Amino acid sequence: MKKCTSRKTLNFLSGSVPTVADMHYGSGTITRCRDVLASEFEFCSDLNTTMFLKRIIQAETPDFIAFTGDNIFGSSAPDAAESLFEAFGPAMESGLPWAAILGNHDQESTMNREELMSLISHMDYSVSQINPLADSLTDSAKIDGFGNYNLRVYGAPGSILANSSVLNLFFLDSGDRAVYQGIRTYGWIKDSQLQWMRRVSHELQGQEQDPLHPTPPALAFFHIPIPEVRQLFYKEIVGRFQEGVACSRVNSPVLQTFVSMGDVKAVFIGHDHKNDFCGNLDGIWFCYGGGFGYHGYGKVGWPRRARIILAELQKGKMSWTSVQRIMTWKRLDDEKLSKIDEQILWNR
Repeated sequence: MKKCTSRKTLNFLSGSVPTVADMHYGSGTITRCRDVLASEFEFCSDLNTTMFLKRIIQAETPDFIAFTGDNIFGSSAPDAAESLFEAFGPAMESGLPWAAILGNHDQESTMNREELMSLISHMDYSVSQINPLADSLTDSAKIDGFGNYNLRVYGAPGSILANSSVLNLFFLDSGDRAVYQGIRTYGWIKDSQLQWMRRVSHELQGQEQDPLHPTPPALAFFHIPIPEVRQLFYKEIVGRFQEGVACSRVNSPVLQTFVSMGDVKAVFIGHDHKNDFCGNLDGIWFCYGGGFGYHGYGKVGWPRRARIILAELQKGKMSWTSVQRIMTWKRLDDEKLSKIDEQILWNR
């Protein structure tokens, strides 16, 4: 994938997509690491997070990078803008297109959520958006949150699908904190966001009607898990379920919406740093990233990690065609950048 038009579309190439969950960047060298062994590092700070991201980019040679929230840890970031530039620095230096959403801690410094997404959307090589473009909303619609947008990934340059979407990426704002029925809880994805996503999905699927242009699969990215993820404790998963699912008390119809849309094949979340598993709910994979950043909490002796996504194209008689398979694995921040838990999420 690579950055192209002002409408923030991407062209498909062949590289992977690292998803970076919970960097929790603070103030650089003066921000301490959490839950690491003294024997692991002579000195540990936010710079270890930066180095890990640089190693991932070098090892995976990706086409695109997705950040799934809590990019900065507000209470440790006295200047939100400065911390954001430092946190996303390796992505900008790489020249790769990248996109980000917010978690529940990003706004705890000197900028609110709208200001944060505005700045992120204007950073070098960012394809992030504050919210949907006006032509994807109805005249009277107002969408909740900041950082709701869709990125269309077009076919390989020169192929028969070069001007058609072969993969769609939905980014959603799952909020931060809220009060519901007098009780403080985590945020949740609202009906206005689901209605917008359903409408975009319907329009995109309606454009692809012939066998040469099959319905493109979609992936979704947001920070706070939905309550149904708790059910995966009792199901077969790939990875580790090591802490309770910290979700909202409000169970909005996110899963039902994804199922009814039909195109969302996998969802990528963060928030619970010690969970790094993928599990299937009603035919849709929900995958944690695992904690990436060294200033976020973790588990002593358990390496920081990044989830990697790979979408493979099908080879036609004359050229590359639609997405045939979507895979994922994780990279550990150890000496060898170990690759673990490789799995297929979807086959056409």
